[in-house]
Amino acid sequence: MRRELIYSQEYLDFIQGCSYRTREKLHYATSILESVIYIPAKFVKKLINTDFYELRISVDNEIRIILFAVDNDNINLATTVIFLNGFVKKSTKDYDREITKAINILRSVL
Repeated sequence: MRRELIYSQEYLDFIQGCSYRTREKLHYATSILESVIYIPAKFVKKLINTDFYELRISVDNEIRIILFAVDNDNINLATTVIFLNGFVKKSTKDYDREITKAINILRSVL
């Protein structure tokens, strides 16, 4: 099974600002999302009280979070993944701002 991956411009801008090592890890994680039927919980977590998921990448003692949406309530049955935005996690307060940004990006993509 292959999932269709859609990248927002904000996500692509985030990737461009990352180091080579970070881009390699992100590429590996997105390839898992694209091709593996049952996605390991190590890579993906559903955000509580939202329709979004997070993809976590740890590089150089920093955690990068990629917010994305899928076209099914069950991520394992999803056929489309829309990467919305990414950020470096510094505190839990970052989530509120980034989720608001992700909602606006999703509206513009759809």
